[in-house]
Amino acid sequence: MMNNLKNKVQLIGNLGNNPEIINLDSGKKIAKFSVATNESYKNAKGEKVEDTQWHNLVAWGKTAEIIENYLKKGQEIAVEGRLTHRSYDDKDGNKRYVSEIVVNELLMLGGKN
Repeated sequence: MMNNLKNKVQLIGNLGNNPEIINLDSGKKIAKFSVATNESYKNAKGEKVEDTQWHNLVAWGKTAEIIENYLKKGQEIAVEGRLTHRSYDDKDGNKRYVSEIVVNELLMLGGKN
C-alpha cells in the first residue's frame, strides 16, 4: 500500500500560461506549462496573507495532446504526478537546476472555456 506514496504529487491550480508544445522527431509530443496554487492564512498581526506558489509541469504523449487541444492560460486543473529534478548547462556554461512535476493524470475543472 505505501509503495503508491513514494513519489506522488497532487495539485489543484490555474495555468499560468498557455502550454508550450514540443513535437519530437518520433512524432510524440511534450507539453510544458506552469500551474499556480494559492493559499491564504493570517499572520501574527491577524492580517490575511495570500501566498502563490508556481509549479513547473511536463506531460508526454497522449496527455500532452490533450493539454495542447484543451488547456489555456487561467484554466483550473487538477493533476497527479511525480516530482523530478534535473540539471543542465546554460548557454554561458552555468549549471542550472530544474524541479518539475511529470503529469500522470489530469482533470480539467471549472467548466468549459
